[in-house]
Amino acid sequence: MRNFRNLEIWKEGISLVKQIYELANVLPKEEKYGLRSQITRAAVLVPSNIAEGCSRNSEIEFKRFLEIAIGSLFELETQLVLIKELSLVNNYETTQLFELIEKKAK
Repeated sequence: MRNFRNLEIWKEGISLVKQIYELANVLPKEEKYGLRSQITRAAVLVPSNIAEGCSRNSEIEFKRFLEIAIGSLFELETQLVLIKELSLVNNYETTQLFELIEKKAK
């Protein structure tokens, strides 16, 4: 069994969650149950699935949870595209997050 706390990718996932929550706090209040809720949920799933995968006994199962985490990253990226296209925040805030997501998805 792996210790997820020692994995750099898990630590970066935690950092991503913090940044997404900061972004969520500047979204309009009417997005509380819309994109705001969706981006925080998708972001939290990234390190959560990495941690859960570490509890699995086989490489195949571990890799499957990593694939799920990548899927959550892509879901998050799609939601950020919508936030950008709807001009809910400035481009600078989303640009940094897009770069971070691209780095993690590799």
